[in-house]
Amino acid sequence: MFTGLIEEVGKISAVAQRGRARILTVKSNKLINEIKIGDSVAVNGVCLTVFEKLADCFKVEAVEETIKKTTLGSLKNGDFVNLELSLKLDERLGGHIVLGHVDSTGTIKSIKKLKNSWIFEIEFPREFEKYIIPEGSIAVDGISLTVAELDGNRFRVSIIPFTWENTNLKFRKVGDKVNLEFDFLGKYVERFIKTIGRKLWRGE
Repeated sequence: MFTGLIEEVGKISAVAQRGRARILTVKSNKLINEIKIGDSVAVNGVCLTVFEKLADCFKVEAVEETIKKTTLGSLKNGDFVNLELSLKLDERLGGHIVLGHVDSTGTIKSIKKLKNSWIFEIEFPREFEKYIIPEGSIAVDGISLTVAELDGNRFRVSIIPFTWENTNLKFRKVGDKVNLEFDFLGKYVERFIKTIGRKLWRGE
């Protein structure tokens, strides 16, 4: 479990293929001393397990199903990635609950520079419209953000200077793909309503 508050921007230093999976070597300057083999690390919002640790980097494996749903299949040497370690029970939950289970990818349609912030407009598959609401939470590449505006299958988020400087958003451009994780509470509500509806229809 994560909070969506990015702790470091790491860098992909090597990519290797293992069957249909990809081995990613991620360089870390800040978090590397805390990371242990077996730890969960969110890489651009994707929960992955560290299987090897070196002096200044760690290795994770993205399996076929993960590659299908995320942008990890397109990562290459030199790409910057958002990193967050899993939440400790004694820490404050500063963002929102992020599971690291990416639902889909979205496409950046526009980036607008304002005086003291940036507005990103992101398009996502229509099948996920039911899981997003204005002023609700969403994780974009693992970053906990608030939906400022919603227009069909596009939403806008406002990026403050701190987020801009401390995540990989400053390297993003129009047309880039990003990982999206919608608020899991909406999924549970949907499941609950469907289950109750089926029981009522059966007269249980």
